[in-house]
Amino acid sequence: MDVKPNIFHHMLYYIYGGQISKKDLETNAKDIIDATDKYGVVNLKLKAEVCYARTITLTVDNMIDYLVYAESKNCSLLKEVVMDFIVENGEDIIGNVSFESVPSSMMMDLVTAMTRGKKKDNDSIDVDNYNTMRVSTLRRRLHEKGLCVDGSREAMIALLKENS
Repeated sequence: MDVKPNIFHHMLYYIYGGQISKKDLETNAKDIIDATDKYGVVNLKLKAEVCYARTITLTVDNMIDYLVYAESKNCSLLKEVVMDFIVENGEDIIGNVSFESVPSSMMMDLVTAMTRGKKKDNDSIDVDNYNTMRVSTLRRRLHEKGLCVDGSREAMIALLKENS
C-alpha cells in the first residue's frame, strides 16, 4: 500500500507537532487511518478514527464492509459504531445480509453491543464492568493510567484488568 503524498505530509506534520484541521481529517480520515496504522502513529490514527466513525453513513448494504475494515485496522471505536448499528437495525438485517466474510472472533463484540443495548433500555449499566463499557470509556481509563489506548476491545480490557 502506497501512501498518498498529501496524507504522508499530514502524518509528518502531525508527528512534528502540527495539528490537522477538522476539515482535512474529515476529508482524509480513511487514508489517514491506513497510513497511521501502517507507520504506527497511534494518536493521529485515533483522531482520524473518531472523525471517520462520526462521518460515515452506515446502511444495511455497506455495514459489513465497514465492519471488516474496522477489524483489519484495529479500529475498535469504528467497530463499536457498526455493532451498535447492527443491534439497532437487526430486523432489516436478518435474512438480507451475509455474515460469511465477518471473522467469528467478532461475535463477542456483537454480544457486547446487544447487552449494552438491553441495559440502555432499563438503565442498569454497571460502570465498573469492563466487558460492557464503550470503547471511548475504555480508552479514557487506559489514558488516565498512562497506558496504551490503541488495540482491540479485548486487549484494552486485558490491559485494564492487569493494571487494576
